[in-house]
Amino acid sequence: MKHVLTICLFCICSLVTAQDLKRIKVIKAAIRNSIIPARDPIPKGWRSKGNVSFLFNQAAFANWTAGGENTISGTLGVTYDLNYHQTNWDWDTRIVAAYGLIQTRNSEFTKKTDDRFEINSVIGKKGKNHWFYSAFVNFRTQMTKGFRYETDENGREIRMLHTNILSPAYLSFGPGVLWKKSDHFNFNIAPGTSKMTIVDEDFTLPDEKYFGVAEGERIRYELGMYASGYYKFGMFKNMVMENVINLYSNYLENPENVDIDYTVNIIMTINEYFTANINFQTIYDDNAFKGFQTREVLGIGVNYGF
Repeated sequence: MKHVLTICLFCICSLVTAQDLKRIKVIKAAIRNSIIPARDPIPKGWRSKGNVSFLFNQAAFANWTAGGENTISGTLGVTYDLNYHQTNWDWDTRIVAAYGLIQTRNSEFTKKTDDRFEINSVIGKKGKNHWFYSAFVNFRTQMTKGFRYETDENGREIRMLHTNILSPAYLSFGPGVLWKKSDHFNFNIAPGTSKMTIVDEDFTLPDEKYFGVAEGERIRYELGMYASGYYKFGMFKNMVMENVINLYSNYLENPENVDIDYTVNIIMTINEYFTANINFQTIYDDNAFKGFQTREVLGIGVNYGF
């Protein structure tokens, strides 16, 4: 009799366990088959933000036996971001403008330390994961005239007009693919990019020595591959590094000569309005100069966000 009861209890427990397992499988299948949309961390619609900064630097000497030259410089910069986001679409536009001047005691001329205006806009239709089918347009130029400085036979500093307002200007556009993990980390590749270099025809030189534009012409056309990347991250507490890189290879002429434009901005926050800024930029474009162009600015900045 005891054996019969034991067998009955074992069968009942087995039946209950089997039913529980079956019920668990049914619940898992229902969860797996149900469509629960993931919460989008980026708000839909339009977003915008901007920043105005003024970077100041000064060096002053009085009766300084080791020598030195009094200098004063300032750079005004404006950055404006306009973003549009929907479930399957992203459209990011950034406008950057900067203008800086420096005056040294022993120079008759006030010289530029920065002069740029740039618009970069990328639109993408979402594919898989972080990938988008994209199209972009980039326009960059300068806002004032540029000069070359030399000395005459008497050792006096002279200057010669070299570039003009909106000359040179660069316009690039084309389709491609965008990888975007966040607003702070993305890159775009456009293998069929059209690029136009636009100059004042009065400045052109023989043998295409003026930004690669033929003498007497206003526009140089190129077709090639364009790649751009953006990465912003916190280095330490109150210190942020921003990296921007643009690469271009012209299929039609010397594709091995890749144009490079790399900018690093390091921002150290002092308080709500004051920062210490380091700006470094290097450019390689053999149509403009046979070598690397570099620019570096360090100073205390006043910032206002809007």
